[in-house]
Amino acid sequence: MFTAAEVGAANRQAAGRGAPGRGAAEELQLCLSVISRMGGAVSAGEDNDELIDNLKEAQYIRSELVEQAFRAIDRADYYLEEFKENAYKDLAWKHGNIHLSAPCIYSEVMEALDLQPGLSFLNLGSGTGYLSSMVGLILGPFGVNHGVELHSDVTEYAKQKLDFFIRTSDSFDKFDFCEPSFVTGNCLEISPDCSQYDRVYCGAGVQKEHEEYMKSLLKVGGILVMPLEEKLTKITRTGPSAWETKKILAVSFAPLIQPCQSESGKSRLVQLPPLAVRSLQDLARIAIRGTIKKVIHQEAVNKNGNGLKNTPRFKRRRVRRRRLETIVFLDKEVFASRISNPSDDNSSGDLEEERREEEATTPPDSKPEPPVNFLREKVLSLPLPDPLKYYLLYYREK
Repeated sequence: MFTAAEVGAANRQAAGRGAPGRGAAEELQLCLSVISRMGGAVSAGEDNDELIDNLKEAQYIRSELVEQAFRAIDRADYYLEEFKENAYKDLAWKHGNIHLSAPCIYSEVMEALDLQPGLSFLNLGSGTGYLSSMVGLILGPFGVNHGVELHSDVTEYAKQKLDFFIRTSDSFDKFDFCEPSFVTGNCLEISPDCSQYDRVYCGAGVQKEHEEYMKSLLKVGGILVMPLEEKLTKITRTGPSAWETKKILAVSFAPLIQPCQSESGKSRLVQLPPLAVRSLQDLARIAIRGTIKKVIHQEAVNKNGNGLKNTPRFKRRRVRRRRLETIVFLDKEVFASRISNPSDDNSSGDLEEERREEEATTPPDSKPEPPVNFLREKVLSLPLPDPLKYYLLYYREK
């Protein structure tokens, strides 16, 4: 009945950007009141790239930096093996204490944070580390990337996923990465002498009485994004006591868990990671890798005149008309909804035409070419001792 772009636009209207008209828009708004709050605003993808394509089409992803970060980290890598078949659906996922928000929510959060290299970022309720890792790709090596997670088992899970990403993903070599640091504790008990941050995100519902506490974590000029009174809210600190507030999206998050006092009756203050200064050895590694990347780029420019291009994704048939199917699990309750496109039944002719066009332009035996890690190849070819080569590669696996 509605395209992905219409869903995305109406969803943002619901948060205060404008009131939709009557009739079909009211029907859409009724569906969105449940669907968009938990995800399901865009169609499922066959893989991570197709999920990102759908988020772009629905205008949840609107900037190139955010798109690159989403494509660089496969959402399925943060799922338990037995649940990976659901990784590319626009739905939240929860198993025990492990939780991932819906992709459309993360997209809006990343866009609202307006991330830039070198900024400091604090993730309250950092969970699996999926969002923190994407943020780290944008912050670069001179940013600060901290996360606070309530559950110790989730903190350990996030550290394992981060280690897997650093060791195995080619995206680590394509970006200058700001590695996240995670600590365990209640984010409402952060030590009052902690540093303030340029960007703060809270992944749990914030009660009104905690709004000022959240604002106190922010530097002047900084941005705070959090679910406040069932609206994803962006707050910009424009002065020591001046703020601008913007409602982004209607959402439904579990509320923050209130702190529990220890046996002594005192709260357990959370100590955030120190703002460590990089060693000269580490700075040299960053500089050498950066220089090698520039050499690789210049060689590509000299070779073909337009520099390195992203490895093209394998061409798939584009399905413009999708049926939106949503299943939302809320503990033991299940909400199921289907919004079907009336054109689905008569779109077979269009799809057949697209298939013929693809067959005419695609070689019969075409297969996606494996990506080439140019940085790794260049480092391994250098006349250096092997230990130094592997140090420059962060001791990563091939």
